[in-house]
Amino acid sequence: MVVKKLKEGNRIVGTMIRMVRNPAIAQIAYYAGLDFIMFDLEHGSYSIETVSDISKVARSIGLGIFARVPELSRGYVSRLMDVGIEGIMVPMVSTPEEAKQLVRWSKFVPIGKRGFGGSGEFTNFIPIDSDAITFMKHQNESTLAIAQIETAEAIKNIDAIAAVEGIDVLLIGPNDLAISLGVPGDIMGEVSQTAIGKVADTAEKHHKIFSIHSSNDALLEKWDSRIQMVMSTLDINILQNGFASIAKKFKK
Repeated sequence: MVVKKLKEGNRIVGTMIRMVRNPAIAQIAYYAGLDFIMFDLEHGSYSIETVSDISKVARSIGLGIFARVPELSRGYVSRLMDVGIEGIMVPMVSTPEEAKQLVRWSKFVPIGKRGFGGSGEFTNFIPIDSDAITFMKHQNESTLAIAQIETAEAIKNIDAIAAVEGIDVLLIGPNDLAISLGVPGDIMGEVSQTAIGKVADTAEKHHKIFSIHSSNDALLEKWDSRIQMVMSTLDINILQNGFASIAKKFKK
């Protein structure tokens, strides 16, 4: 299991998908060597039904399946987890209160208050036995609550956010972070890099997983030794780059 691999200290590598809806995307990603894909429901147009369809394929072959929700709401967090999503990322988590809300809806008791929905995609349709306590403990251990850190307020509150029990990952969104810090587009500059370093240090202090999502290889390479969960580029860019390489190679 990918989440278990991550929590044991190993690196996982994946990408974000924003456009492709064919469930075969899970198989393509897996056999290409990726550990996970993350749906982008913040900027993409995925329905929960589409997520459910692709999730079934991903779970059947052992590909990690995560999702970024458009907003912090129980309707998105809990329902997506019930259709099989193993890691929920909320954009622009800026306060410990928001982090606690994410945990409340994504983790079962005693850590959170996620609703107990019975068997479904998240159990691979295997009926839950009578030992609900063991089941919920296993679910909490095999899922991720991911706080996307991409605001100046989040940098200010990062120690309190990281201290929230149940938050597993602190993931940098470099573009929005740079905008919020007043240096739009300058993700490699001193202001952005200092903020990213603060998050990395705080993640280490609180034994959280440090992550970055970026299409900028220079940024990922700079922090390569400290990133445990790498999320590089997205499906749109992958297709554009592939098409462009054909055009460049064969057009005279």
